[in-house]
Amino acid sequence: MRVLVTGAYGFIGAHIVAGLGAAGHEVVCAVRGGRVDSRFPGLSAIACDMADDVHVEDWLPRLKGIDAVVNSAGILRKRANDRFTAVHEQGPLALFRACEQLGTRRVIQISALGAASDGEFIASKHRSDATLATLELDWLVLRPSLVYSVRGSYGGTSLLRGLAALPGVLLLPGKGEQQVQPIAAEDVGQAVVAALARPAFAREFVELVGPEVLTLRDYLFAWRGWLGFGPARTLAVPGWLVRIGAALGERLGSGPLGQTMARMLERGNVGGAQASTQLQESLGLTPRSLLRALTETPSEVQDRWHARLYFSLPLLRVSIALLWMGSGLAGWLASAAEVVAVVPDASLSSGNLLVLARLTATADLVLGVLLLLRWRSRLVLTLMLLMLLGYTLGIGIGWPGHWLDPLGGLLKNLPLFAVLLVLLATDERR
Repeated sequence: MRVLVTGAYGFIGAHIVAGLGAAGHEVVCAVRGGRVDSRFPGLSAIACDMADDVHVEDWLPRLKGIDAVVNSAGILRKRANDRFTAVHEQGPLALFRACEQLGTRRVIQISALGAASDGEFIASKHRSDATLATLELDWLVLRPSLVYSVRGSYGGTSLLRGLAALPGVLLLPGKGEQQVQPIAAEDVGQAVVAALARPAFAREFVELVGPEVLTLRDYLFAWRGWLGFGPARTLAVPGWLVRIGAALGERLGSGPLGQTMARMLERGNVGGAQASTQLQESLGLTPRSLLRALTETPSEVQDRWHARLYFSLPLLRVSIALLWMGSGLAGWLASAAEVVAVVPDASLSSGNLLVLARLTATADLVLGVLLLLRWRSRLVLTLMLLMLLGYTLGIGIGWPGHWLDPLGGLLKNLPLFAVLLVLLATDERR
């Protein structure tokens, strides 16, 4: 079967693509830019953008020769041109209507388990589900609970791994008694494969959940044990403090920490009493328990690095941004006499030295602010690295005495090179 998968390179989408490929289906990845992901070198890709492709005519050419469609595109929060209304509703509706027009009847929608009151992420997904249900298609809506993978993580699952890996302490909202029913991403992929193999099972809403209900506390301790970290004290974080952190994350951050995730965890994220039975009877699927999934795949040192670095890397990024901003402010506040005092034997005039100091200070300020805002961070980090190299070579060759500065002087640039290289190497989100 030739299957078009939107959002194919996302955390859930990639596992769906892998499952379909393993089952012998021909997968066409519909992604921004139409690039072929190096993880799937043998697959074809076409360009699409759910934020812009909101007309039926946008999708008709892409559906030629397609037997089924899986829509796994989604955003956890709105940003730039990505809006919930477009990405979760208008774009998918155009796709679904194009399927209806061309006769591509099998459509599988990856939605989300939760209540509309949890936030616009859930609400917009459910509105899209309701619209799909009105169309003359063999649709199926899959609503997964908390999705994890032992082989990697992204977004909220990375956040929870990071919490599980904190040194000596386990921070829990309240007492950590919120309930979750986690399901492996690989099992989500198998659910899609099973759905395509059962075309008669259609026009249903299916809750994708694991076989057991866990408290958030038990879920985090399971991951902590798998990562190989020792016992930890639990520390209850008051609800009001969790809500403040979620509000700040919603407004200032770009990661998973936000009000939607906070509400979902506060209310719990579990399926109905018959969810597991429906999965077995309708799709022949028995998802693995978290303990079984963890036991089947032992952790590696890279897993521990990633979990421990989850909170360390943002702190490192912020500290570098503040250092660059502080350097810029110092360059602007320094007087002409102070600038000349740094390089008293300079061949440049004091006026030219002051101009040079102001220009480099401005560059430092701009780069520091851009890094703090995460604007094209790979480019910003590369420019920082080049500036640092320029400072070090220029001053080190022109005024070599600064290498012997008793306070470290140019020698302090060496660890900064290493820090910038680490930030560049870990900048990828997926």
